[in-house]
Amino acid sequence: MRPIIPVILSGGSGTRLWPVSRESFPKQLWPLTSTRSLLQETALRAHGPGFAAPVVVCNQDHRFLIAEQLREAGIANARILLEPVGRNSAPAIAAAAALVAETEPEAVLWMMAADAAIGDVPALHAALAPAAAAAAAGRMVTFGVRPTAPETGYGYIEAGAELPGLPGVHAVARFIEKPDAATAAGFAASGRHLWNSGMFVFTAAGLLSELAVHAPEVLAAARAAVAARQTDLDFIRLGAAEFAACPSISLDYALAERTAAAAVIPAELGWSDVGSWTALWDLGAKDAAGNVTEGDVVLEGAARCYVRSDGMLAAVVGLEDAVVVVTKDAVLAAHRSRAQEVKALVDRLRAAGRPEAVAHNRVYRPWGFYESLIAGERFQVKRIVVKPGGRLSLQKHYHRAEHWVVVTGSALVTRDAETRLVQENESIYLPLGCTHRLENPGRIPLALIEVQSGAYLGEDDIVRIEDSYGRD
Repeated sequence: MRPIIPVILSGGSGTRLWPVSRESFPKQLWPLTSTRSLLQETALRAHGPGFAAPVVVCNQDHRFLIAEQLREAGIANARILLEPVGRNSAPAIAAAAALVAETEPEAVLWMMAADAAIGDVPALHAALAPAAAAAAAGRMVTFGVRPTAPETGYGYIEAGAELPGLPGVHAVARFIEKPDAATAAGFAASGRHLWNSGMFVFTAAGLLSELAVHAPEVLAAARAAVAARQTDLDFIRLGAAEFAACPSISLDYALAERTAAAAVIPAELGWSDVGSWTALWDLGAKDAAGNVTEGDVVLEGAARCYVRSDGMLAAVVGLEDAVVVVTKDAVLAAHRSRAQEVKALVDRLRAAGRPEAVAHNRVYRPWGFYESLIAGERFQVKRIVVKPGGRLSLQKHYHRAEHWVVVTGSALVTRDAETRLVQENESIYLPLGCTHRLENPGRIPLALIEVQSGAYLGEDDIVRIEDSYGRD
């Protein structure tokens, strides 16, 4: 059998895991369940013998982060397909399938979200073999996870009879929306109802054929976007206008709930969609009092809490069933039973124009990152870290001047017609309006302190003259 092609969808923002997960750096890029990010864990489940290089569909703003994380995980030759706008899972997988079908229409695709956790990968691989066989026979196969609790946050699948000639593969009686508590309890006890994992296996041609029948408008727009694609460095940009014309709809609604080809494989995978802080409490290693902690945390008399700090010390006294999450610029405190309401909180922050709703204090760029240390009237201090070989755009500012002080490494600085090497403990002044560029010519990260002064210090006061990463 030809290798299975993983298709990883990485378009979500994971707002229920705020303040760690934000639009600028969503949950799939964080190491939440191990030392690797959820994206890396997902890619590595489909890496090695029997698998081809993955197709990753993602937000164009995350492209450099995703490429770097795949490289760090040892995933080579990935095709990274960039969505100009978010249109949910059906258009994303349709575009990936249309791209693959140009050269391998009968290839088996394994679609999965980048932000789920799997506790039993061998069991997943064991279920994948009959799924691939069923897909080759024209089925659209999903994995149904046997419930371990009456979960109201998941959709369900009711399994029908086993399909002839496909051992372990069942017809789908129906897909069911997220139930209330009483209905979920009945589902968990029935033996017929399974959690909908959101993973699907099908051939590229088979998916496109089903879409032609049940969601022709999705298929037409996705094909047009693939036909209009352009290559951008190592990325594939879908046609912007063509993809934007596609309806925003999930694969479940567009196809899975309509097709007669749907099938399900019941499995026990240790699966979680990591959809809330409660889910991470469920997955985490607990102390004698049932607490899960990450980072610099001290507890006194706490029970069944999830406490995480990505910065300062987090001290918790006497709380029960609480979630406490500390980042450099925000703190979340909630009852575990109300963790799903974090999304509504983020919506309020966004409506109020709060930057914390969408972006972290540390902002990642293809050359490295920067973070604000202090800001006041007409000044701001930042820390900038540039990877070896990284270079900022050739740029200028209309409203601010800058001082750069090198802390670690060496900086090659262009200032108008001058090029100068600035070493550790040296500084350089960039007057308002000058054309400048920062590069790291060395083999270790370059770290510097930037002091900005001027009437306006917004990030949009940048005129890029030349950029190595194809940014505007």
